[in-house]
Amino acid sequence: MSRYRYRLVKTHLIEFDETLFNQKLTEILEKYDYIVGDFSGGQLRLKGFYSNDRKNVPLDSKCETIPEYLAEYCAYGCPYYIVEKIVAKQYSNDWSTSKK
Repeated sequence: MSRYRYRLVKTHLIEFDETLFNQKLTEILEKYDYIVGDFSGGQLRLKGFYSNDRKNVPLDSKCETIPEYLAEYCAYGCPYYIVEKIVAKQYSNDWSTSKK
């Protein structure tokens, strides 16, 4: 069960499926500020990125490189979405990833 909540930032050619996202989300991905979910080869793939203001992380791990990731590592024109992790002080009525 995730201890974080996420906010949907962008969708492209697909509706967000919270159940599928929860099935694929791993503890390793929870360290990232943004997660991109893309459908390449008919399966959901998740990739994490840090906020641009994070220090001591490689440039290719920052969210400013998401467009390059989509262009270079995903099938051309594939459906995708981007979610942002919300820290505790930002909690609102945004959806969570806790499994029921």
